[in-house]
Amino acid sequence: MYPDHSPHVPVQRAVEVHQPTPYPPAVPAPAPVAPGQPNSVPAVASIVLPDGRVVTGYAIDAARPEPVAVKPAVSRTAVNVALGGVGFLAVCGGLILLTSFIAALTAFITQLIILAAVIFGGWIAVQIFSTSGHQGGTTVNIRKAVIKRNHFHG
Repeated sequence: MYPDHSPHVPVQRAVEVHQPTPYPPAVPAPAPVAPGQPNSVPAVASIVLPDGRVVTGYAIDAARPEPVAVKPAVSRTAVNVALGGVGFLAVCGGLILLTSFIAALTAFITQLIILAAVIFGGWIAVQIFSTSGHQGGTTVNIRKAVIKRNHFHG
């Protein structure tokens, strides 16, 4: 710390210890009210210290946190999933109804075909088994026709 060639010896000094003296709590003097427009200039506060000094300055507002964006009660993802599920169920229900409608329509058409067959078959049966002596149409003697075709003259 000291160069080797100097014959300097450290000197010991007496140390004074100062104890702080407690002061009674300071009562701030009322600040003079200055007329002014609100929110234009911040209020100036003055405080009288115990030793008689007056400290004047602006009051510092406490730091206010930034307002947090209001979040919806339900997340958008949950809403999208729910709407997708409702849409899927609607499509499935529509397909079930469409399938049921096609099956019912097929059964109805089948019954109409069966009804037509029964009615037409009944009409044919009535024509065949009717007891009336007069039947419409052309009567052909098959035996003579066959003979004429084969050129049998008899």
